[in-house]
Amino acid sequence: MDLDPLSFISFIAFNSIKGYNPSSTGSTKMTMPAFAKELGDRLPSADERAAANQLRKILAAQATGEAESTLRLLQEDKTTSEVVLTPALSRLLMEVLRHVGRGDAVTLVPVSQMLTTQQAADILNVSRPYLVGLLDKGEIAHSLVGRHRRIKAEHLFDYKQGRDGKRAAALSELAALDAELL
Repeated sequence: MDLDPLSFISFIAFNSIKGYNPSSTGSTKMTMPAFAKELGDRLPSADERAAANQLRKILAAQATGEAESTLRLLQEDKTTSEVVLTPALSRLLMEVLRHVGRGDAVTLVPVSQMLTTQQAADILNVSRPYLVGLLDKGEIAHSLVGRHRRIKAEHLFDYKQGRDGKRAAALSELAALDAELL
């Protein structure tokens, strides 16, 4: 399965729990994948959310289909810099800004990263034993490092995309059956 051009970095967690504070005791925090970059240990402030929404709207206005767009930035010394954004990069930035604008915590992971079974289970929102069963059935490619299973993020996202597609198809089928009964 080919990955979308945005897949060089994939979103793995959006936590919109109000009052979420990873440093508080007893909080539920997703296991941080190896080499993931934590974007702060707090949710975005109201000012950050507003700025993210404003920047997302600017990017959306500049995004014109499949053409590259140029963003001009005014530096502190009043000089300008130009950044050329490909359509894929524009969509990626708008997606990140959309979640920040909603106040979600966002974790990014490179698709080439190897994940532990717990990290992979957290991404799929399943238990670790259930994930191990999927690995044992060969539904998700993995490798062994000593006795420990490791899953390449790309393989996990391929599985997740396929699973989500099957779920969407089943839901559409149920909706069609329901419509027939009405």
